[in-house]
This record gives sequence, C-alpha cells and structure tokens, in this order.
Amino acid sequence: MVCSQSPRHQSPEFPMSESLIKKPSAYVPIAMSLAALAIVVGHYAVKGMDHDPDEGTPAHLFQLLMVLQLPFIAAFIVRWVPDDTRRGLVVLAAQGAAIIAAFASVYFLT
Repeated sequence: MVCSQSPRHQSPEFPMSESLIKKPSAYVPIAMSLAALAIVVGHYAVKGMDHDPDEGTPAHLFQLLMVLQLPFIAAFIVRWVPDDTRRGLVVLAAQGAAIIAAFASVYFLT
C-alpha cells in the first residue's frame, strides 16, 4: 500500500487531526485584527464620526495591531502552509477576512 502523504504527516509530532487554527501563529493575527476592529467600533460608539486632525491613541493602537500581526502571518506561512497547504490557506483566508473587516470598519465608520 502506497501512502500519498509525506512522512512528516505520519509522525507523532504532527497528527492529522490537530487543527492549524490552534497554533499561535494562526489565531494571534485574527485576535489582533478583532481587537483593532473593537477599538474602531468602540471609538465610534463613544465619539461618533470624529474628523479630528490629531489621530489620537485609538488610531495609533489600530496601526500597531495591524502592523505587529505581520510577523505572525509570515511565520504561519513559512511553517505551516508548506506542510498542509489546503488547511493553511483556509487559515490565511480567515486572517485576511479579519484584516479586511478591521480596515472596512475604519473606512465606513470614520
């Protein structure tokens, strides 16, 4: 019987039933995007449409959260996508959707 999976997938350190979303490099960027989204929505709920030229703390926190998630995404791509491409791309799509939601909130609420 010939197995179509690589030997790495059969090792005890990489069980097939383990979900990639449980890896920190998968869920941390999603959590950071959702935190950025919460900052924007919270700021909108408190201040409304604020066109102040000074960006303020919420804007700086948003920017930091969005930029600091890039190393996590890069680590996920390098470590997990080559080993399990299909599930890795699903996680990347979830990360991308969270990023789009965060930026869409800025676009529509400010």
